[in-house]
Amino acid sequence: MFVRVLFLLLLALNVGAACWLYFAPRAPLAEAPAADPGVARLVLLSETDHSAPVATSPAPKRANGPSRETCLSVGAFATQADVRAAMKALTPLVARIQFRETRVTEVRGYWVYLPAPGNRERALDIARQLSSKGISDYYVVTAGEQPNAISLGLFREQANADKRLNEIRALGFKPEVIQRSDEVPIYWVDYAQAGDAAIDWRAQVPARSELHAQPIDCF
Repeated sequence: MFVRVLFLLLLALNVGAACWLYFAPRAPLAEAPAADPGVARLVLLSETDHSAPVATSPAPKRANGPSRETCLSVGAFATQADVRAAMKALTPLVARIQFRETRVTEVRGYWVYLPAPGNRERALDIARQLSSKGISDYYVVTAGEQPNAISLGLFREQANADKRLNEIRALGFKPEVIQRSDEVPIYWVDYAQAGDAAIDWRAQVPARSELHAQPIDCF
């Protein structure tokens, strides 16, 4: 009888302990650290507050543009030797330099002549008439654009040509005068200099009164 009662008592204690363990409140588990100390916690996009302003890094400063340049053209030079001397003197002082060639019509002089009379025999006859009136400096053209014309002189100055023209007219002839011109090359030196301070190119280039500088588009 005593053994039976003891067995029932132990059974009741076991059942009571089991019920307490099952229904008792459980202590919350400690959260594992999100990351190592000193490392920022990752935040999901869904966890962010979209109303909060987003910090942005300042835009990088734009690099300064190229320095301002001024470009000039100096000329005109008559020969390539003059161009080479000018470029040699200016090259150490400028950012860029180049030369270019253009062509211009240059008056070579004024030709006084008697037009060709039609054939050589007639031209020689007129030449003898000139000689008889004291004119010795003439020449009967034998080739070229005006064969058999009678040349009375080529003059650099128009005033001298006009004087000769009037002299021959006074003898009863009908001379004419034409301007002789040719295309000749001339040269320019173009250079670019940085900044606004102009260089004294005249101090570097041999003094020539006909030279001048003019602004051009930079190259």
